[in-house]
Amino acid sequence: MRTFSVLTAPTVLSLALTAGVLATTPAAADDPARGGPGSTVYANPVSAAFADTYADPAVIRGKDGWWYAYGTTDPLREGEGTRHLLPISRSADLVSWEYVGDAFTEDTRPAWADRERGAALWAPDIRYVDGQYRMYFVVTETTVTAEPNDNAIGVATAPTPTGPWTPTDEPVVGPRHGSGGSGDFLWTFDPSHVVGPDGREHLFYGSYYGGIWVTELSDDGTAAVGAPVQVAIDNKYEGAYVVQRDGWWYLFASSANCCAGPTTGYSVHVGRSRDLTGPYVDREGVPLNQSRAGGTPVLAPNGNRWVGTGHNAVVTDLGGQDWIVYHAIDRADPYLDGTDGINERPMLIDRLDWIDGWPTARAGAWASEGPERAPVTAGATDFEQGVPRAWTTTGRWTSAEEPDAGGSLVSDGPVTLTRSAGGRDLRVEADLRVDPGATPSFGLVSGHHSRGGQAGDSRGQHGVTASLDPVARELVLEAGRGRAAVRTTAPLPSTVDLTTWHALALTIRDGVATAELTHARLGDPLAAVRLELPRGAATVGGAGVVAGGAGVHVDNLSALPASRLVTKPLRQPRVGALDPALGDEFDSEELAPGWAVVRSPQVTLGGGVLRWPTEATDLVGTGNDAGLLLRDVPETDWVAETRLTIDLGTDTVRNYQQGGLVAYVDDDLWARLSHVAIWNTRQTELGTERPYAGRLQYGGTIVGPPAETTWLRLAHRTDDAGEHEVQAFTSTDGRTWVAGGVWTFPAGSDLRVGLVSHGGAGATAEFDYLRVYRSGR
Repeated sequence: MRTFSVLTAPTVLSLALTAGVLATTPAAADDPARGGPGSTVYANPVSAAFADTYADPAVIRGKDGWWYAYGTTDPLREGEGTRHLLPISRSADLVSWEYVGDAFTEDTRPAWADRERGAALWAPDIRYVDGQYRMYFVVTETTVTAEPNDNAIGVATAPTPTGPWTPTDEPVVGPRHGSGGSGDFLWTFDPSHVVGPDGREHLFYGSYYGGIWVTELSDDGTAAVGAPVQVAIDNKYEGAYVVQRDGWWYLFASSANCCAGPTTGYSVHVGRSRDLTGPYVDREGVPLNQSRAGGTPVLAPNGNRWVGTGHNAVVTDLGGQDWIVYHAIDRADPYLDGTDGINERPMLIDRLDWIDGWPTARAGAWASEGPERAPVTAGATDFEQGVPRAWTTTGRWTSAEEPDAGGSLVSDGPVTLTRSAGGRDLRVEADLRVDPGATPSFGLVSGHHSRGGQAGDSRGQHGVTASLDPVARELVLEAGRGRAAVRTTAPLPSTVDLTTWHALALTIRDGVATAELTHARLGDPLAAVRLELPRGAATVGGAGVVAGGAGVHVDNLSALPASRLVTKPLRQPRVGALDPALGDEFDSEELAPGWAVVRSPQVTLGGGVLRWPTEATDLVGTGNDAGLLLRDVPETDWVAETRLTIDLGTDTVRNYQQGGLVAYVDDDLWARLSHVAIWNTRQTELGTERPYAGRLQYGGTIVGPPAETTWLRLAHRTDDAGEHEVQAFTSTDGRTWVAGGVWTFPAGSDLRVGLVSHGGAGATAEFDYLRVYRSGR
């Protein structure tokens, strides 16, 4: 053991950076929140250095200071042919990753995973609770029943992020029968673990067949207890991931087909709730757990190389900026080997912005393919070599070796450890714990000025302090001094064991201080407090950690300027001037001039409405028997809009009756935005069909919730390479629009726009108009 007083021993976290880094950013060297010393830009996919595919990623920052990512079972490289059972990678900066092994081998899989049927392990969710790492995952075939496809959720624990992993003897959530007899099981997929503010643990799980559910877990997190609650309707969502922000719980979930190669429309949507168990509603107030299901898009294909942008996790960098981690498919290289089979889904990361209370990737620009500024990761101190020169300490610290964290410091009495964070807005973080029986308050501080700078004096003036009181069992946030001092507290759940590592974060931004205590920085705070700072409250000065006595352990300490958050959305395509010659208001008993009538659709006009019974036909496939009404569009950018009323009912199965808009080149190359019945749900889908590898390939991406009357828009632009991009927008009131995904058409394509009504007889689509606007820039 070593003892430190006012030490200046330098330490450097020497972590080799692997591929994925494009360049350093010297201009940001004096501003850690904009990149900081040694900062980088990056380009997706961030898994390229070690894996061609890395689906369903989950990420955690280990107590050793590294970030770890976990992926689903697949070969990692093209041509490898050998699957990896939940591969693990690590990174020093969230963008440069290296492979460090698999969680399981074929022999060490859970004993209840059926080896004879080749059980795979999918969709890991990584957590840290009560001093141990937990990984929840899907087991595709079990020995719990003798039937096929009896998928279930398992859990394994480990002392470190890389293992060794010890699975439990039974599933956390066992196989769940559907109503179809032998071999019919609801899809018990995609676990997401969350700890509520009362300390009780919960698990979200489920998929398209059966919906998404949440259940309370036993105290050790290894078994479902109580009655589960459904939070999202079946046949719409999977891949749940839940975080809390500003008193709301946000349920991220992925929609559409994960794995349709170049036409994969997989996308992330979100709903929020004040209660962990729901009900979750989208930005328009539409519940996720109803037939016309809600869901606000967070991430969808945007017209660049990436499609299938889904199954996300959320992490926060050291500047307080959130990032969305997900997989996607390069539409030019969609399969791991050849032109079918395993979809190649590398791991991507992009900035996650919160705008007016709702998350969206890159302010609505979504997946990036070019250079982007990297997360803030430089500046954390792991104390492997004592206290770095930049930090000032009052009092005495002793070095210690932790089983997982490595080097850390332990207070010998009242003590502070601070450095200049360089601004009024800042983010201070640390992993903290106390020895058994120790009772001093401890936490984080900003604006610290010691009294005379004497060693051992931790009573200096503190601008803002976020501290944990082991006796009162409170998280305390204080600001100012004297009569101007203000204070707020939040109780700690009875389950919180302060002798195990917890992450504490203090953020000061725009005159407001917030603090939250979590198990592992994964968006499920055990306690959170907020305080408007009084005038004159000092935030400039020393920022770091403070302990009121002996026995406080600290590791992974950082004090950095707070990241400047993006609060304005990307500007959507502008609806330009209406061109009456290109549309039709349906205000006569005949179609206006300029329509191309394909395959004799049986339409009638009257009362300002075009009525079209849904045909027992479809554009999908080689039948090519669906009727179409088509019009020419400008060679420049344009927006096409219709108002559609169609009664598809709710809840019943009416596959796949629909009506809507179509951007059309020919019967084998088109994109269709429609209000469609998909099993028991009603959705707005931007579907596409196109030739690929000698066959026709279909896929779709989901937009906003429909209503009996729904406004639909297709916005067209031509990119710099001449490729045509068509983006979907939907509305239920004609004023507030939900932006959806993009499908592309090759340069030189001769596009037309029109109307469709097909997918099965039994409904009638009523169109109030087709309007085409020029110059949608």
